[in-house]
Amino acid sequence: MWIFNVTQRLSRTRPKMRGIRRDARVACGPMTVIVRELRLGDPADAEGFARIRHLALPFMLFTPESVAHDVEHAHPDSHYRLLLAEEDGELIGTAQVGMVYDSPEPGQGSLTVYVHPERTGRGAGALLVSTAEERLGALGAKKLHTWVLDRPADRAFAEKRGYRAGRSAHFLRFDLANTPLPPLQETPAGVELRTAADFADDPRPLFELDAETLLDEPSDLDREFTDYAAWLKETWHHPLLSHELTSVAVVDGRPAAFSAARTDGGTRYGTVMTGTARAFRGRGLAKLAKNHSLHRARAAGFTQAFTGNDSGNGPMLAINRWLGYQICATEVTYARELV
Repeated sequence: MWIFNVTQRLSRTRPKMRGIRRDARVACGPMTVIVRELRLGDPADAEGFARIRHLALPFMLFTPESVAHDVEHAHPDSHYRLLLAEEDGELIGTAQVGMVYDSPEPGQGSLTVYVHPERTGRGAGALLVSTAEERLGALGAKKLHTWVLDRPADRAFAEKRGYRAGRSAHFLRFDLANTPLPPLQETPAGVELRTAADFADDPRPLFELDAETLLDEPSDLDREFTDYAAWLKETWHHPLLSHELTSVAVVDGRPAAFSAARTDGGTRYGTVMTGTARAFRGRGLAKLAKNHSLHRARAAGFTQAFTGNDSGNGPMLAINRWLGYQICATEVTYARELV
């Protein structure tokens, strides 16, 4: 998939939520924390969400524009919401909440909660979780999935609420400004390197490649890309996706491997999916595509590169080590059944 977290699947529609609180609140000493939905008409909300996520997860790319786009162009069946925790007018916490509509197993919900690192311990995280769980339960969720940073306090927070640990994934960082890259590889005979921009008139072949590689991505939650129109909105037209820096290895006119790149409009670059079609694996095409994308990113002036990698995906970890990436943090999937 080209979106690192399943929790970034959002929704445009606003279904009726009978009996569900629109705002939740908890008193913390003289202060009161409330949880409410992000307001698309208020630019400060999108900016605040992106800022808190950047502070809590500096290895992922968020901008106010990407936050707004995700909400506006989410699939209706995802029923996605962005929630904000606010204390006396200050935004201090965030949550992404939705149904995993593209899972073959019905009733899968997702929530991911992150609080401003300097505003923890005020009840915002607990209130965000309880509000998200209530909403997902009302939508018929049977099982909830989340991501938690691999730190004792974060894991204890999830386990206290009945969540159980699953797979882990690493965030990796590469210093493009100061670390040498492996030399550009020679393109093998019969292989052509292109960019996603070359598929602007018809991106469907890239959708088909993305959908195929997603099926083999290590995960505790199965997902399938079957909706081309949704993929266009959520992935192809995403404001962070760089068509120019996304590399595609083409064999006999067919996209065989790719490395999808996002940028934040500044100096930060991230590859959010690198994969190869089954018929072309074992030929080094994923390594070729990612290496070329990184060289172009450096030439374009980007100084920080990030990527994500399931901790059990040995082949991709080997490619990232060869390129020079280093692990900078780890997340763990957690899940719980709803009664």
